[in-house]
Amino acid sequence: MQLVLSIIGGLLLFFSIAGFILSRAVKAPVARATVENLNARIAAWWVMAILVTAAILMGLGGTVVLFGVISFLALREFITLTPTHRGDHRALFWIFFVFTPLQYVLIWRQWYGLFTVLIPVFAFLAIPIRVSLAGDTSQFFERTAKIQWGLMICVYCLSHTAALLILDIPGYTGQNANLVLYLILIAQLSDVFQYVFGKLLGRHKIAPSVSPNKTWEGLIGGGLTAIALGAALYRITPFTALESAAMSTVIVFMGFCGGLTMSAIKRDRGQKDFGSIIAGHGGVMDRIDSICFAAPIFFHLTRYYFAS
Repeated sequence: MQLVLSIIGGLLLFFSIAGFILSRAVKAPVARATVENLNARIAAWWVMAILVTAAILMGLGGTVVLFGVISFLALREFITLTPTHRGDHRALFWIFFVFTPLQYVLIWRQWYGLFTVLIPVFAFLAIPIRVSLAGDTSQFFERTAKIQWGLMICVYCLSHTAALLILDIPGYTGQNANLVLYLILIAQLSDVFQYVFGKLLGRHKIAPSVSPNKTWEGLIGGGLTAIALGAALYRITPFTALESAAMSTVIVFMGFCGGLTMSAIKRDRGQKDFGSIIAGHGGVMDRIDSICFAAPIFFHLTRYYFAS
């Protein structure tokens, strides 16, 4: 874990120095605005990196609490952006104060069997039942789907990040925290590299009506860079270099799909961001969208092929 933390610290220090130099060198108003946004993002990254590191160092309990809080905040942003009716309030109470904490309690208790079905089975059925009991049938299908989808993405999918700590991988005992850091590092650096390559080389847009800033050049250049980094970090994982490259490819691809899907939701709602809680980044959901999509796939691939 020390190696990963050293890499993260080194990258943040490098970007901080680069941001400081750019802030002194750039004079053009448009360029200065870009640099100021970059520096705000870097400052937020320092805070997020410290919080994640502290939680992981506290073990499974600390990690569960941190990601439980993140899920709660992300779910709040999602529900706020996709408004519901008065008749949904009791169903919302259940997803915020029953299913969300229970999902993380099950991870803390290492109850894999129930943790994997609580939301996609029990909550999936309970939510429409509770909404129907309120008697409001106006846009029933749309309202129920919003609540279910928000719970799946913000809580169920993200919770697989913390669940990496409960995997029993032969010859890897006590090192699962590296997998959490590995997932977060590859997913987030892929976003950064895609942004950089897109700004420098981007010409061909992937889905301009959904996310105008996403380009093929950014995806390919940034994705390959993140995959190369993931392959280089294979020693901190239970994977070989080739397996690590394959896992990184999955993380990069799913992370990209997560960002694109969340952008479609924001465009549908006429919003740029899910929130404004993180300076330079927008809301919590804006920062974790790639992890939400990558985490469950990464978790189950790791469990299926490498855990006992």
